[in-house]
Amino acid sequence: MLSITESANPATADIDLKNGAEIAKLINDEDKKVAEAVSEVLPQIGEAIDKIADSLRRGGRMAYFGSGTSGRLGILDASEMPPTYGISPELIQAYISGGEKAIRQAVENAEDSADLAVADMQKFNPQKGDVVVAISASGNPQYGLKVLELARQKDCLTIAVTSNPEAKFKEFADIFINPILGAEAVTGSSRMKSGTAQKMILNMLSSGAMIKLGKTYHNYMIDLEITNQKLQQRAVRFVHEICGVDEKTAAKVLAKVKNVKTACVMIKKNCSKEQAEKMLEENGGILRRVIG
Repeated sequence: MLSITESANPATADIDLKNGAEIAKLINDEDKKVAEAVSEVLPQIGEAIDKIADSLRRGGRMAYFGSGTSGRLGILDASEMPPTYGISPELIQAYISGGEKAIRQAVENAEDSADLAVADMQKFNPQKGDVVVAISASGNPQYGLKVLELARQKDCLTIAVTSNPEAKFKEFADIFINPILGAEAVTGSSRMKSGTAQKMILNMLSSGAMIKLGKTYHNYMIDLEITNQKLQQRAVRFVHEICGVDEKTAAKVLAKVKNVKTACVMIKKNCSKEQAEKMLEENGGILRRVIG
């Protein structure tokens, strides 16, 4: 049976006869369907967020596995987590079939290789309680199937993100996230709507888990790594807005501790760095519990 991701889209059958603006409109009309399709699978995404957060809280890790566009999107999401939320790069990892070379160019037949899946799973070294997320538009490549099978054997939580309701991944997934997107604007080009949906879903999974772990205060990302001028300015603004102090005071305290959460506790509780760090440790690093 032909996967929905491979079927032809009648709405764009004459796209090759259109001018640039008309092509853009046809693609945009298809893209508008993505957010609505993702909204239909929010219960599954929410369940995944809760379970990922529980795993990470207990010392587990998460890894994305995919091929082509799907693998690159996993790498993109995982690589943004350390600077955004101040976590170790070991906590959320990503693997693409074909390895580093496949990030920049296609590696033929990589998605069909169970051996590459075995090798990448050996690198990740999954343990009981870890989370393994397989990403694929069709949900059928042997690489992803083998990853999920091996993850199950290790008592990992398995999550599949795919655009195909008939995906083979479903059999091996504890949580099956399957937005129904319909055919692509360009037949079989799953980097389009399927890729957009995957990006949205991975954003929710990782950001949602970080939020549940106390990496935000209200909607401020308070565990960011202050590694450049832009992030220094952002950190000062966060402390200024959270604590209600002027930016000069915020910058002065941040200069001492290089950490937004610690700086906020020091200001709000009028205490030393050591006292602030102790209060945060006693409250699981969750700023809400310390300053309200």
